[in-house]
Amino acid sequence: MNRAYRGVAAVAICALALVLTAGPAAAASLYKWTDANGRVVYSDQPPAGNTKVENLKGPPPPANPAATKELANKELEFKQRQLDRVDTEKKSEAERVSSKEKAEQCANVQGQLTQLGSENLVLWRVNEKGERVEMTNSDRRTERDRLAKWFKDNKCQG
Repeated sequence: MNRAYRGVAAVAICALALVLTAGPAAAASLYKWTDANGRVVYSDQPPAGNTKVENLKGPPPPANPAATKELANKELEFKQRQLDRVDTEKKSEAERVSSKEKAEQCANVQGQLTQLGSENLVLWRVNEKGERVEMTNSDRRTERDRLAKWFKDNKCQG
């Protein structure tokens, strides 16, 4: 064996040792072939042309083959949680507004019931013709009964 060939072989062995010690960090395949001059070549790229190649190390298998699908599912779940949170906030706001409106209506009805119960107060109503007429005691009782029923049906506090 001549001296130049031993030097090339030593470099090739060192390169091989370096590639093999890289371990998991080297994710690419390692190819081995003999070139036209009879030298053994190691590379992470396959040779061009019609050369017999030995694949020494393939790429590592994926850590989780379903990772893409799981990530997509997690993203969908996240988006669904966001939509659910927005829906919950909208419902909560609608309930708050509804509750506020109901409290205002109950307060109005409570005030009207108080006025209808006061006999010293003259109350007026509008008839079918659009004319103002004084409420009779019978009209007051009828209106008071109707409002008291509404107050009870709507579970007003008072």
